[in-house]
Amino acid sequence: MNLIIVSGLSGSGKSIALHALEDLGYFCIDNLPFGMLRQLTAELQQGSSTDIERVAVSIDSRSREFLKTLSSGLGQLRDAGVTARIVFLEAGTERLLQRYSETRRRHPLTDEDTPLREGILREREVLTPLADAAERTIDTSVMTPYELRVAIRSFAEGSLQSSPTLLFQSFGFKRGAPADADTVFDLRCLPNPYWEKELRDLSGLDQPVIQFLEGSDVVHQMAGQLKSFIGFWIRHFDVVDRSYLTVALGCTGGRHRSVYMVERLAREFRESAGPVQIRHRDLTPVKES
Repeated sequence: MNLIIVSGLSGSGKSIALHALEDLGYFCIDNLPFGMLRQLTAELQQGSSTDIERVAVSIDSRSREFLKTLSSGLGQLRDAGVTARIVFLEAGTERLLQRYSETRRRHPLTDEDTPLREGILREREVLTPLADAAERTIDTSVMTPYELRVAIRSFAEGSLQSSPTLLFQSFGFKRGAPADADTVFDLRCLPNPYWEKELRDLSGLDQPVIQFLEGSDVVHQMAGQLKSFIGFWIRHFDVVDRSYLTVALGCTGGRHRSVYMVERLAREFRESAGPVQIRHRDLTPVKES
């Protein structure tokens, strides 16, 4: 049985993640106490539920007493033939405050004596064991619901691959680097098409921008060195049984240089490195490949 445990901070998007897994055919349960997880999987492994092989559950801070036995609980699942993987959703405190202000919902760790900010900080501490045990952490601070669904789908489908899924992500430093990236490269040293008036409103997907960048020797040098570096180190991620490797490439606005380089590297790695996906964080609409 394949089990995905969705956890994370309240307001980070766990419900969206669970709905995405449900759309993929997972049997989903929201807010399951961690202490009941072994009982659930045991019941699904026998009787009339033997056809259920993919299960997803969300676990939040209300399971904090049971989280003290997280390690032994995961060990029991493995001994029972359950492949359990954890994805942890996180977001910046200010972003969570904004989301709660917009929805007017009550945070699970707040009360009359505990303000929202303190509840968020306390929850971070409570969920540390799950965050540390997670195979992947996704920062949803600047994600749209669509982008989160794409990320969750990629995580789930990556579990079926023999090689790690290689995700190339473009971004703009003016909105901050993605916190869930495994490695980040800064491309702001490359020639910037933004300063060419006729290229400013285009992106790295457009042929005039591509021609501009490919006319520079330093762009080709950067691409070659990035390919060599990533190509060497991805093998080490194979060794440690990683199913997902996120390579983030950033420029100033996340529209020209980083988009071009992501497309180029993804094209070159697609034939040699197994599953490859693309995400352009600061382009609209988001592109998946």
